[in-house]
Amino acid sequence: MDFDWSVVVDALPALLGGAKLTVLIAAAGLVGGTLVGTVAGFARAFGNRLLNALALVYVELIRGTPIVVQVMFIYFALPMLAHIRITPLSAAIATIVINAGAYIAEIVRGALLSVNKGLKEAGLALGLPTWKVLVFVIGPIALRRMIPPLGNQFIISLKDTSLFIVIGVGELTREGQEIMASNFRAVEIWTAVAILYLIMTSALTLALRFTEKRMRIL
Repeated sequence: MDFDWSVVVDALPALLGGAKLTVLIAAAGLVGGTLVGTVAGFARAFGNRLLNALALVYVELIRGTPIVVQVMFIYFALPMLAHIRITPLSAAIATIVINAGAYIAEIVRGALLSVNKGLKEAGLALGLPTWKVLVFVIGPIALRRMIPPLGNQFIISLKDTSLFIVIGVGELTREGQEIMASNFRAVEIWTAVAILYLIMTSALTLALRFTEKRMRIL
């Protein structure tokens, strides 16, 4: 069977719409996931026993279950338990927030604990309050060390949006499936889908490499 580029051209508007939704889900989810992960990471690194335990339970629970199970629970089970209505888009974003947050928490914890303890002691010896030491002394150094693993997690979360096809979210993979079901041109459609994912992940990789270069520790 010959590769028909006209099939890709005809499908491109719908695929780009799905790609736009994919980026929206990933961006919103990763912003929330970064906030959740930062809080949980600080709790794991410097929190008291209770905060550390709560963060640990959250991290282990999420990392120990597949993201597909998590989104199915949020979309199908949670409305029954809490008597609320959750849209597929809301469930997808919430899943990225919760899932990415658990992995980012461990990235944050590892980066914070990798900073030389002498810097913290020096800051405290100068009379700085603990929160200023964490934010202005340890934080900037840890942030530089977080960039590579954070970039990897961002790319993973972007690709994980394809799994939300199970709840009918109209992201890129879902659009590809629907188009292929109507024209039966699997080679052209899935090639186009793969290229669009590659473009998105490549753009994210370049942005993260630029950020890493600008923040590199000399």
